[in-house]
Amino acid sequence: MRRTIENATLLVEIADDGAELSRIYDKVNDREIIWNGDAAYWGRHAPVLFPNVGKNFANKYIHQGTEYATKQHGFARDTAFTCAAQTGYSVTHEMKSTEETRKYFPFDFLLRITHTLEENRLSVSWNIVNTGKEEMHFTIGGHPAFQFENIEDTKDWYKLKFPGKDALVYRLLDTETGTAREKLYELKLEKESCALSDEMFEKDALIFDGGQISDVILCRKDGTALVEMTCPGFPNFGIWSVQGAPFVCLEPWMGRCDDYGFAGEISTKPGIISLFAGEVFEKSYTIKIW
Repeated sequence: MRRTIENATLLVEIADDGAELSRIYDKVNDREIIWNGDAAYWGRHAPVLFPNVGKNFANKYIHQGTEYATKQHGFARDTAFTCAAQTGYSVTHEMKSTEETRKYFPFDFLLRITHTLEENRLSVSWNIVNTGKEEMHFTIGGHPAFQFENIEDTKDWYKLKFPGKDALVYRLLDTETGTAREKLYELKLEKESCALSDEMFEKDALIFDGGQISDVILCRKDGTALVEMTCPGFPNFGIWSVQGAPFVCLEPWMGRCDDYGFAGEISTKPGIISLFAGEVFEKSYTIKIW
């Protein structure tokens, strides 16, 4: 089931499955903002990545000496959430730990995801409570895919603008393991912008660490702004697409995939979020439609 919130500017749909943002319709400009989910390219819209962003090395992690099997981006995106509250302008979904989740993630938690609409902006908020008795370790991220204005458009009709930046540094994924390689590459910008192309994604996603990206705008080639993502305080960010696909994913992450070869305790993973019993984690990002 999808939950609908709307105002005079935007209509938004959020699915109970995965608490996934499934649609943003721009009423003013008569255009769809979120990727339509055509499985010929990618069958999702904007999944929530929890309790792990990306992959763990060898698809497993270690907690207190015990190995746990994992899959890319965790299990939240494939789990049915409960709609806990809804108004005309916001909807809150929640998921609790179960015997099934503990097979992969041995912690007790409550995850709440709230989508709130205000004028031409949608905020996505995460609230995670450690309901167990031991320290919990996780990462969480967004994965919204923004559709091009016309389905036949190619990437070279668009560019990304990073306000206040003249260059960025990124890592690439090891294609066999889906984990981050150590080598750094420079993304040079011209007037704070870089052109999109299929070549950018020949080795999957671009990974930006160090809190480099807190604001990014998808623009037409002529510089006209279409969609803006603001995510202050996020240490990691991913940019991804599929070869030939008419969309780009702008992904704010709190933590990311493992470094290539990482085999330590999950508590020692760089960028891991740790919550003591009873503690609450909160974070949000905003999508603005120009």
